[in-house]
Amino acid sequence: MLRHSLLVAFRNFKRFTNSFFINLVGLSTGLACAVFIFLWVDDELRMDNFHEKGDRLYQAMEHQQYADRIMTTISTPGVLAEALKDEIPEVEYAATATWVNAATLSIDDHNVKAEGFHVGADFFNIFSYGLVQGNADQVLLDKMSIVISEDLAIRLFETKENVIGRQVEYQHEKVFQVTGVFKGTPKQSSYQFDFVLPFEEYKDDNDWVLSWGNNGPKTFLTLREGSNLNQVNEKIADFIKKKEEQSNVTLFFLPYAQRYLHGRYENGKPSGGRIEYVRLFGAIAIFILIIACINFMNLSTAQASRRAKEVGIKKSIGAGQGELVIQYLSESILIALLSLVLALLIVWISLPQFNFITEKQITLDLTDPRLVFSLLGITLVTGILAGSYPALYLAGFRPVKVLKGEVRGSIGELWARRGLVIFQFTLSIVLIIAVLVIFKQIEFVQNKNLGYDKDNVVYFEIEGRVEDNLATFLAEMERIPGVVSASSIGHNLVGRQNNTSGLNWEGKNPDDRILFEHVRVNYGLIETLGIEMIEGRSFSENFGADSTKIILNEAAIKIMGYEEDPIGRIVRLWDEVDMEIIGVAKDFHFQSLHDKVNPLFFRLSPSQSWNIMARIENGQEKATLDRLKDFYEDYNSGFTFEYAFLNEDFQQLYAAEQRVSVLSRYFAGIAIIISCLGLFGLAAFTAERRLKEIGIRKALGSSAWSIVYLMSSDFTRMVLVSILIALPVGYYLVDIWLQRFAFRIDLETWFFVLSGLVALVIAWLTVGSQAIKAANVNPAQCLRNE
Repeated sequence: MLRHSLLVAFRNFKRFTNSFFINLVGLSTGLACAVFIFLWVDDELRMDNFHEKGDRLYQAMEHQQYADRIMTTISTPGVLAEALKDEIPEVEYAATATWVNAATLSIDDHNVKAEGFHVGADFFNIFSYGLVQGNADQVLLDKMSIVISEDLAIRLFETKENVIGRQVEYQHEKVFQVTGVFKGTPKQSSYQFDFVLPFEEYKDDNDWVLSWGNNGPKTFLTLREGSNLNQVNEKIADFIKKKEEQSNVTLFFLPYAQRYLHGRYENGKPSGGRIEYVRLFGAIAIFILIIACINFMNLSTAQASRRAKEVGIKKSIGAGQGELVIQYLSESILIALLSLVLALLIVWISLPQFNFITEKQITLDLTDPRLVFSLLGITLVTGILAGSYPALYLAGFRPVKVLKGEVRGSIGELWARRGLVIFQFTLSIVLIIAVLVIFKQIEFVQNKNLGYDKDNVVYFEIEGRVEDNLATFLAEMERIPGVVSASSIGHNLVGRQNNTSGLNWEGKNPDDRILFEHVRVNYGLIETLGIEMIEGRSFSENFGADSTKIILNEAAIKIMGYEEDPIGRIVRLWDEVDMEIIGVAKDFHFQSLHDKVNPLFFRLSPSQSWNIMARIENGQEKATLDRLKDFYEDYNSGFTFEYAFLNEDFQQLYAAEQRVSVLSRYFAGIAIIISCLGLFGLAAFTAERRLKEIGIRKALGSSAWSIVYLMSSDFTRMVLVSILIALPVGYYLVDIWLQRFAFRIDLETWFFVLSGLVALVIAWLTVGSQAIKAANVNPAQCLRNE
């Protein structure tokens, strides 16, 4: 039975070559998109899910209550981990972690740049980074120990064997002893690092982390087996408030693996995160497969008359409806399987480009049973979905009527086919609208005036000799040809990094907590970045004691109620020091355009800055950077010159949106192509069926253009209906997406008009080619057999 069904299927593929080719291309392209999206979604869902104690692994987070909102943060006090482990019985292990930073590690004169951070002693008992040398309980007990990855061991020692006990110089300042080696961080880890140092060593130089009132480090922990997360969260909610009387913090634990996909909060409530894009692309994959399946359904039912006698004969010799359904379903599943083979070839060829766009390292591992069964499942569902309606439709023919040649398409069948085409083009037009709006929003973000000049600004970390001779270094640096100006800052201006609610002023409600971004700067920083002062002045060495002066932005002045005559007023910082307002800076964006401009103040504190920012001449970037590199490495011997451009870091704030923009363009284009393939097939079949009618019309004097109009008008009406449905649906969806941005484009009419016109023109070109071919046929040839 199976052999017979396969034989009949291959004969029909050969007999109806055009339909087979259109279905094969449509389904293989749709499946290729689905495979790409499946691989990407699977990779996203696997992030941070490789840890052995993953079901008990959590990150401590805070809800901070302010006057205007609740802010949720991953920053915690540096003493939290130790206190949780000591006081909360359900906590098994807990470890603090600082920020991953680049550092220079040295063996004699051999210098290696690597990334690492300081962590608590329980770190390797919590996370599964594959400790292959050393004991997880002991590797971080000595404050002068270092645990390195196998890759870093090879870079430092040219071997990963027998490195325990060897010494490594850190930043040419301190010497650490290797006490452990771990395999490295998997690509599915959201943390990527080469080494870790003990948090106890960090505390020696940073006593601020010992205060319950200071946040910064992150806290990770595992709960004991059988612990109930909800009950634990109730118990720890006021944990920090009990330690710090003035605290506004509600503490809670979030499953660590959820943080990557569900990391966004608004006013203390979960509001999505990367999971939104997982759902979006999952929906796009389903839509594209549906569009491909609709092609199959439409072409199969439209050409039913070609196989009507086959159905009649089979039924008259005893074939049941169920057998026929199985046969036609087997044909559609066979096409789907052939399409999968072609789709996998497309994926294999295109995967490097896909990885480049998504910034991932996805592989097509067909030895992975999970992947193989998932792909076969998707293909089987696609084949059944595509073939179910045609199979039931064909198997439902009555043999008597079929063998008498009385098979005619019903009105219901015609409207079903039209409905499928309308649905197909509706999805395609919605995708076109989405692509256009996303593109315009990203363009708006990239070109919006941020309130400072981010172009041609290069920055690099203060380290080594530069830290002790900052003023001299900056003065010599400004003498380098091509360097316009240079200064230093304790920030990088691409997100919240250092904030406080410790600013008080006359008239402030003592019960209100208002969060200000705190930016420590050096002389000349405001001028280097081109930040506009709308009142007062910037910091200047000409005025002496500017260390007790402060500059606020417009948002800060407004929230303080100091819109009139702010200059000269006194504010108090941390109830310790009075600061005089000497200037008001025009609002500028130090976060992404997802967020409004928040209150900010500048304070002169060169010794607490950690980045040097320099503006270089436009058009002289390469030559200037080469001179900077030579100067830096000569001045700061033993350290390599590693820099970044401020505008490139700004672009990284929208990396997710940019990837969505690029991928949606590809997928929208593919959806349109698949839709047009189906339309092309229907137009060709319609022209074939109406060939004699066209011949008669031409013989009676109809012009070629009237034939083209006749052939195109029905399809045009279907596309117009699709446009009418797609426009409000598209508007609703893109409006929801734009709500993520505090600063966004207006949804202009032309976005939707252009999207509809693009779909209509593409449909006309697709159908028109067949219509023109039919209109130019020789009537004598058409009517020869009459």
